[in-house]
Amino acid sequence: MGGVSPLPASGRLRTLSLATLANTVGSGLWLTGGALYLTRDVGLSAAQVGAGLSVAGLVGLSASVPLGSLADRRDPRTLRAVLQVLQAVVAATYLLVGSFPVFLAVAVLDLLLASGNLAVRAALVAAVAGPQGRVHAFATLRAVANLGIGVGAGLAGFALAADTHLAYQILVAGNAATYLVSAALLFRLPACPPTAPAPTAQPSTTPAQTTKPPTTQPSTTPAPTAAARRGRPLRDGRFLAVSGASAVLALHQTVLTLVVPLWAVTVVGAPPPVVAAVLLTNTVLTVLLAVRLSRGADTAAPAARTMRRAGLVLAAAMLLYAATARLPTAAAVGLLLVATVVYTAGDLWHGAGGAGLAYDLAPPDALGAYQGADGMLAGLARAAGPALLTLVVLDGGMPGWLAVGALFAVVGLASPALTRWALADRPASPDGTGQ
Repeated sequence: MGGVSPLPASGRLRTLSLATLANTVGSGLWLTGGALYLTRDVGLSAAQVGAGLSVAGLVGLSASVPLGSLADRRDPRTLRAVLQVLQAVVAATYLLVGSFPVFLAVAVLDLLLASGNLAVRAALVAAVAGPQGRVHAFATLRAVANLGIGVGAGLAGFALAADTHLAYQILVAGNAATYLVSAALLFRLPACPPTAPAPTAQPSTTPAQTTKPPTTQPSTTPAPTAAARRGRPLRDGRFLAVSGASAVLALHQTVLTLVVPLWAVTVVGAPPPVVAAVLLTNTVLTVLLAVRLSRGADTAAPAARTMRRAGLVLAAAMLLYAATARLPTAAAVGLLLVATVVYTAGDLWHGAGGAGLAYDLAPPDALGAYQGADGMLAGLARAAGPALLTLVVLDGGMPGWLAVGALFAVVGLASPALTRWALADRPASPDGTGQ
């Protein structure tokens, strides 16, 4: 498609993009209307919903590495489609929620599947796009996802405007249906062979088959490396150091979705519609620029430089957000939008750099497991972000913004050195450039 559509030309990536679009329309429906359904229609308190989602989110992270590892040994296309069918069932089960214990049980199942499915998706993207195209594909799917979430949020507005039991039930059912549509689209992709080789049977060495004693020649087996530790990414300290740095930068997501809205209304004194304008600015720019700003981050070394750029640009955005406290409201609103433009560039560079590092530093036959570990660390940062950043920024004011900006800058500047350290533990590829 031409114009400003993020959908790629015909091919496997287009099919995967359409599956993502269908899935994220449902995400937009649920993200926009889920909390109101649970409070206004089901009757849970806001505190119960928040506590339940926090607990479920932390429990859900435990599925990242196991399901990612499973995607290394099975066809990730089929595995992701099956998981999405299961997610459809669980999403529909929200219609049966009538108490906090039932809500908590459903939410835990929902987020276990969602967390594991992210790792499976990463393995599927790598299988569809290949080593040279996976970061581009990741950025394409991110742009498509933002488009889908925006469409879903718009559709959810009709249910919220009606504010009736039937309207909320249609919203929940619509979210469940999008998982099924996405799964059906995934089955239009060809099957993807697993990346991890199946174990081979060892030759028998019974006494009847032994014709001569074994020789005592020295072993030529190379010493175990991090790349040989497939299935055990949580023991790969160098990978975890790089992924942990990316997870720290991922705190910026909480800045945009929670801290900036509260800051804009309570400190700057902006009217609430300004919050919508800020989020819309980020969404539109992500759709338009995600693919363009992902270029050049396909392998570890350039991806690390992209991460450095992301950290510095995000730090600059924090300074701009801080400066809004000292301006008249009209000028502050304008600066909020400018800061969001800067923030979005840093956000997109972080996404591209983080994807490039997570893919290129992982053993080729353990991509799913390593993406699961990377996603788990990012999930921990998302879980810690709301409490940490509201305390530091909303209670700390401008010094808090400066502290967060300094953290992003330091982590960004450290990323190339951490990446060189991680690459030193990787075996050289046939062309001598490293894995």
